[in-house]
Amino acid sequence: MTIGIAVVGAGRWGPHLIRNFNDHLSSDVRWVVDTDARRRKAVGERFPKIRVTAEMDPVLSDPRVDAVVVATPTSTHAEIAGAALEASKHVMVEKPLARSLKDAIRLCKLADERDRVLLVGHVFLFNPAYAEARERVASGYLGRIKYISMTRTNLGPVRRDVNAAWDLASHDIAIANHWLNSMPQVVSACGGSWLNEGVEDVVFATLSYPGGTLVHIEASWLNPRKRRLVSVVGEERMLTVDDMDVNEPLRIYNKGVAPVGEDEIADTLAGFRSQIREGEVVIPHVTSGEPLRAECEAFLARIQGAPDRVSDGWSGTDVVAVLEAIDRSMSMRGTAVDVENPR
Repeated sequence: MTIGIAVVGAGRWGPHLIRNFNDHLSSDVRWVVDTDARRRKAVGERFPKIRVTAEMDPVLSDPRVDAVVVATPTSTHAEIAGAALEASKHVMVEKPLARSLKDAIRLCKLADERDRVLLVGHVFLFNPAYAEARERVASGYLGRIKYISMTRTNLGPVRRDVNAAWDLASHDIAIANHWLNSMPQVVSACGGSWLNEGVEDVVFATLSYPGGTLVHIEASWLNPRKRRLVSVVGEERMLTVDDMDVNEPLRIYNKGVAPVGEDEIADTLAGFRSQIREGEVVIPHVTSGEPLRAECEAFLARIQGAPDRVSDGWSGTDVVAVLEAIDRSMSMRGTAVDVENPR
């Protein structure tokens, strides 16, 4: 069975999706939709067998189209994905799923009613290094997780329709939720807007998860260095994932600090160092591969009946719920707010 694909949006991310689905043995890209004539021309020249259009109607009415892939600005996700689901197409939509929790829930319910696959493009969930780290966290190998620190910065690209949390931190929220198998209960956040009024260029958010685990996220598109670094501190071990380290992205540290009583607090450097447990640093082998290709393959596999639920519509909705809480907290100057549970 060859799955007919339509890709909506041929901007920065769209061509990569077109390439992956067009090169796959199980799928065939039959349409590309984009309102920009220059982009349509570029797609036509690179992929002459694919039909291009500025309108959704011919795509939604084409029985050869089984699935629609949405790679457009966040503010348009709900409308386009909703129309595709209404037409009984499977849908893969780039992160975040929608601009509001209300719209995200509506899309999930619509997908359930139509018995269609809805996958959200949180691509780092399909990254081998992050997947390996998740196994270490979920298995208890690190012990109880005390906190996770997540940094995602770069100089651009700057968005106008969503802030740095929706554009960047959405990845980290999805990762933390997946690793901890839960949603945060409380969020506190602050941010700063310098380039476009009302759109935060940098966001600092602290998420409180069940069991006392804290997750701190720094997201910025106004930083001179590109960084994608995650540190996980457990009671038994620690790990880091450095996505900018192509060869050795994952490191596991068998180290920690021994708890001491108040009467045992060391007042010398030697005494302090005696509390530190230094162990080996393990650098596991991480298989190479393109995370986006793995994401596309997961979407095709689910259309064909695979049971895997990683990054499905409801988990994408959980991320939107956290993002809305971050926005509320920022509007209240960092006041801690509860996260609404959408399920």
